[in-house]
Amino acid sequence: MENEISVIQNKIVAVRGQQVMIDRDIAELYGVETKRLNEQVKRNIERFPKEFCFQLSVVELQDLMSQTTALPFDNRSRSQFATLNIEKKRGSNIKYMPYVFTEQGVAMLSAVLKSETAVKASVQIMKAFVAMRKFLLANAQVFNRLDSLEMRQVESDKKINELFCRMDKYSIDNTQGIFFQGQIFDAYAKFENFIAQAKKEIVLIDGYVDLSVLERLVTKKEGVTVKIYTSSKAKLKEQDVKKFNEQYPQLDLKYTEKMHDRFMIIDGKILYHIGASLKDLGKKCFAFELLDSKFIADILEKV
Repeated sequence: MENEISVIQNKIVAVRGQQVMIDRDIAELYGVETKRLNEQVKRNIERFPKEFCFQLSVVELQDLMSQTTALPFDNRSRSQFATLNIEKKRGSNIKYMPYVFTEQGVAMLSAVLKSETAVKASVQIMKAFVAMRKFLLANAQVFNRLDSLEMRQVESDKKINELFCRMDKYSIDNTQGIFFQGQIFDAYAKFENFIAQAKKEIVLIDGYVDLSVLERLVTKKEGVTVKIYTSSKAKLKEQDVKKFNEQYPQLDLKYTEKMHDRFMIIDGKILYHIGASLKDLGKKCFAFELLDSKFIADILEKV
């Protein structure tokens, strides 16, 4: 499995300051044609804002084709873009500029493609994105030294500084905060850190849980159990829970109509109040806060 994630990492590239994957690479992992993948995106375009998916410009594509490596652990060569290079040398026009997808875009793709292969591949891709962020954080000094040897030193330093300034915001030390509309990546990264705190159990109370929320929960530590309280009208099926438990046990799904607000309880000791459903993080302005743990027992009793 680790080898599979490493292979996927080698398909993640940096465009417009974001970590993304190219449509043809995702299509290959999902077992579908690139054309079909993009057709599904167009049919469900309202689910793919620019923060999830965007089309490369000619300059961006040429820049990717000229890259020999993107990161120190990346063994990729120009062969990844060989087909596009061949088409270019033959003098033929590329039929369309490739689309690229952010981590959230990949998660949404699995929902619109609706296949077991897509769901499984999406989970592995999510893990690859998480591993990428951890790698970048752990090797900040190495990257700074490498950048000093590059012709684009100033530009690269600026991008790395920007990356780690953003990562600073994901610290779990702060007890409250606000995410504004469009800060989707920041919001997801923050709550991944909340999930990563858990050593034994995560309890999520959210009336609008769907498959995308389960895809966030796969980042939990091994052995951590999950209990979800959601509305019976939520877009989450027993089959989704069953498939989740086959790989990441143990998740227990319960229904309740008693709660309006959203809460996340970590190991029965830490209580977060969340202003938005986890499936909508960053789509509109919302806040979170760390509440006194004395409320945990009352919440669990009344849920």
